[in-house]
Amino acid sequence: MTEPGATLAIESGACASARLDACMDEAATIRAAQSGDPEAFERLVRCYDQQVLRLAMNLLRNADDARDIYQETFLRVYRNLGSFRFDCNFSTWLYRIATNLCLDQLRKRKVRRTEPATVDTEEGELNRLETVPEARPAGDPQRAVLNRELRSGIEQALNGLTPRERLVFELRHYQGMRLREIGEALGSSEEAAKNCLFRATQKMRQALGDFL
Repeated sequence: MTEPGATLAIESGACASARLDACMDEAATIRAAQSGDPEAFERLVRCYDQQVLRLAMNLLRNADDARDIYQETFLRVYRNLGSFRFDCNFSTWLYRIATNLCLDQLRKRKVRRTEPATVDTEEGELNRLETVPEARPAGDPQRAVLNRELRSGIEQALNGLTPRERLVFELRHYQGMRLREIGEALGSSEEAAKNCLFRATQKMRQALGDFL
């Protein structure tokens, strides 16, 4: 198998049907990739690239860092795919690689409470928490102020979590993963993930007391 170049293409506008086709019969695709089929490996990348990139963006909030994690994740997947033995879900194995890389990056940064609430994108700065539309189309100035304060409070509360707590919180609430899957991805147990999420939630509630 010829190793892919230093830059893997990030699929940005693939339609849902194409992505669904790429994910069909995953076990057969993995075995083909393990046997040296480059197209099979590319299908795996297309199936999971957006999830990995979104996870890295949510956690690191920097486009360059997120792309670095994205690239390194799939390079490690490529280099170690032969060791995958189907004793867990491929997605779990993939997330374990991605989350470990994100954790390493977060620890290197020593996440500070003063980090900005925005992420850098090709279109400019974007507040990733601005996903809930206003209740009224015209907008309510007082409500808008409260929403901004809430988003800022959430961001500060997230920055107050340890890297592992933040990762578990992100995987549960932003990625929608189940606790069992999170525990497996982190190389621990469902109970450990549950306890970590409980600690993170308690810290978030304490930090957001004025908004609850």
